[in-house]
Amino acid sequence: MQICRAAVVGLLSCALPQLAQAAPSPSPAATLAERATTTLSDVTIFSPPSNAGWVDPRVLYARAVSLSSSPGTLLATWENYSPEPPLVHFPVYKSTDKGQTWTQVGAVRDTENNWGMRYQPTLFELPQAVGEFPAGTVLAAGNSIPTDLSKTKIDVYASTDGGATWKFASSVASGGEARPNNGLTPVWEPLLMVFDNQLVIYYSDQRDAKYGQKLVHQTTTDLKAWSALVDDVRDDANYAARPGMPAVAPLPDGRYIYAYEQCGTDGCRVHYRLPADPLTGVLSAPSYGLQSTRGTRPTSSPYVVVWNNDTIVLSAGSGSQLFVNRKLGDPAAWVEYATPQPAAYSRGLALLGKDNPDALMLIGAGGLPPSSTNRVSVSVIDLRATLGMSSAALSSSDIKNGNSNIGSGDGQAAASNGAAVSSGGVRRRTLPPWRRN
Repeated sequence: MQICRAAVVGLLSCALPQLAQAAPSPSPAATLAERATTTLSDVTIFSPPSNAGWVDPRVLYARAVSLSSSPGTLLATWENYSPEPPLVHFPVYKSTDKGQTWTQVGAVRDTENNWGMRYQPTLFELPQAVGEFPAGTVLAAGNSIPTDLSKTKIDVYASTDGGATWKFASSVASGGEARPNNGLTPVWEPLLMVFDNQLVIYYSDQRDAKYGQKLVHQTTTDLKAWSALVDDVRDDANYAARPGMPAVAPLPDGRYIYAYEQCGTDGCRVHYRLPADPLTGVLSAPSYGLQSTRGTRPTSSPYVVVWNNDTIVLSAGSGSQLFVNRKLGDPAAWVEYATPQPAAYSRGLALLGKDNPDALMLIGAGGLPPSSTNRVSVSVIDLRATLGMSSAALSSSDIKNGNSNIGSGDGQAAASNGAAVSSGGVRRRTLPPWRRN
């Protein structure tokens, strides 16, 4: 979480960086961003009513999931800054026409703490049974926080009817005051995925007195009891470092991309790691600062998916473009593509699945305060056309598998559409030359 993350009206106020950091001497052959092929452009899902007491920034931090158990169905949610009482909640909207129209079907409400579901929702569809929850169950994790922001608590809710009704499943982590200041002890930004028959939750953690903030995860096999905490990213040399907003997705060679923002010491630039194991290998994996072939260094709130089993697609909060890597995360191979979806703090990405294997939906809800115009909107782009790929380039197995992204997610890192990948479920390939040393 950025150190300037606004909490609620009258508290911290900051603006989302509008321009990514530019690096010197971009490649002369790559001075212009490619343009996405669009099928849906900046369609509004929800805009809060005017003069109705909504708190700045009105809405924020949107997420979506494409349901494998109900092909063609999309669910979306976001932070609602509606007037209280009643307690704030995460609204759940549904689309059955590829994102063109949306209807509210449910809401994730705090039934445990009487605080409200306030910050950082993420959605994830279980690809396999976990405990009493069958495959196809939709999970919503988020931060339950009281109106005075005095506490944080990452809770998980479950829906077995496509998002219409929600039941409390478990609480993962509890922390202190919900302000992103070093020395306070909140927890932030959950992201869900399944790995090796375990449900994994990644999140940001300020409770360790040795670090301003670090990234961690916990696991469960029953969605009731959670494992001990494991560190994923931390800076042992600099307390001020604030790695945040984990986004995770599997690569076809068996590794994972683990993206995050590096605030505190590197201007919230997007960094990433490529561990062989997303549970035990992140902390020791080398870190790369993302820089495009144009020289752009994106900042803030990354979100990542993997399409067509070989193409990494990453969104960042500093611009409306996407960053695409078709060489398994090679640091020299990030290409920018312009999109019709406006820049937003913590945009979400969702691959639309087997029925629309080339379609990627971008969802956003505007920038950090001050903002009186935030709304929730989506765009859909055709990735194959955008990248100039022929359909003949796909193998029959690629077409069958279609949607290949996972968990992010917080966030969706990272994120939360697509089949799970177990430790033995991905074919491993020879490492590319740049990863062999």
